[in-house]
Amino acid sequence: MQSQQKSLRVYVLLLIVATLFSGCAAPMAAVPAAQESAGAAPAAAGGEAAASSPAEAPAAAAPAAESARPAREPAAAAPAAPSSHRSPTPVPYSREQRPAEPVTAGVVDDNEQWNDYLDYRARHDYLWVNERDITERITIQVWDEASEPVHDATVEIYGDQQQVIFTGRTDAGGRLFFHPRALDGNPRVQTYFVTASKGYVAQRQQFSRQESRWTITLIDPPAAERTQLDLLFLIDATGSMSDEIDKLKNSMAAIASQIDSLPERPSVRYSLVAYRDRGDAFVVKAEAFTSHLSRFQTQLSRLQAEGGGDYPESLNEALHIALHNSDWTREDAVRLVLLVADAPPHLDYQERYAYDTDMLEAVAMGVKIFPVGASGLDEQGEYIFRQMAQFTGGKFVFLTYEEGGDASSGPGTETTHDVDNYSVDTLDRLVVRLVREELAKLPQGNRQ
Repeated sequence: MQSQQKSLRVYVLLLIVATLFSGCAAPMAAVPAAQESAGAAPAAAGGEAAASSPAEAPAAAAPAAESARPAREPAAAAPAAPSSHRSPTPVPYSREQRPAEPVTAGVVDDNEQWNDYLDYRARHDYLWVNERDITERITIQVWDEASEPVHDATVEIYGDQQQVIFTGRTDAGGRLFFHPRALDGNPRVQTYFVTASKGYVAQRQQFSRQESRWTITLIDPPAAERTQLDLLFLIDATGSMSDEIDKLKNSMAAIASQIDSLPERPSVRYSLVAYRDRGDAFVVKAEAFTSHLSRFQTQLSRLQAEGGGDYPESLNEALHIALHNSDWTREDAVRLVLLVADAPPHLDYQERYAYDTDMLEAVAMGVKIFPVGASGLDEQGEYIFRQMAQFTGGKFVFLTYEEGGDASSGPGTETTHDVDNYSVDTLDRLVVRLVREELAKLPQGNRQ
């Protein structure tokens, strides 16, 4: 009898164990299956996902704003889990799998809103910056005999009959800004001799300093056979720029495709200049211009955000190298620098580079600077970025959020920057719009 009771207890125990295993087996098997499915997506998308560093793959590396996104919906074909059992543990998104969140940005043109800009400068005259007095501004316009703008004409301004005190190149609309008080030494000249030239065609005229607009006409200047665009990305690659760099990587193909589709059908060359700060793995890393988008994207994909101990970065040196060590197209090109950064340059370094000096050099080379202020850019950085944009004829771009300067609040229309009357769009569309507006100024004969 005791033997039968013992056998009965063993049987009951085995039955309980079998029941427990049958209830747990399906959920346990579902976890690796889901992980395998999630891991297959990057491989199908291409080799870039597989090339990402180990630090980028885990979801724990994502910022707090990313982790607030709702969990992925279960596949439609998967049967619903029985109510008596816990659903399989959801697999978090890897960085490559997360749906791309739009990046919104605003833009202001301080040369168009001139009085507002002068008021802005007066409100921030306490900031530590390399000041150039731009309160006196003369607009120089170069036309041909048919009243079409002359792009990339060289303009030389003489303080007397012998000495050139300023050199610049006209933009796609034949326009150039001259700020007499911003020049070194601030020459006290009331009458200027101005020479505009392109190719073998030149015209020399005399103008008064009291005039706010000078117009020069060139007779039959040479016209470009095609529309050439040099687009250089100058990127702060320190640790705080991780999100911005990743988003630029994700949107670069769309930006390039939209630029290629513009009516001007530009022949585009891309360049990447990344910078960090002293003591980091590198200070400035510059790539040559290339007409191959895939090569540029490969260079961009290898860029990682690291380093940068203090707030300012080595922007002075990076801007100088971007301007002077890059193989810019010499003639008949629209030359643009897109500076993407969240910090001002070091002004405390004893170095031979200075952003205000290179603003003058950029004008002489016909290069416009479009700074993009990322999250965290302070009022000193905003002031300096707007200096570079205004002086070279560019525009100041800044990221916007749902709640002002809080990047974690997501895309929106608000900003903490001291700006009014600004328009907002997604950053990729805004970059294309800036390029489109520059190319649209070209004379009709240059649009091919």
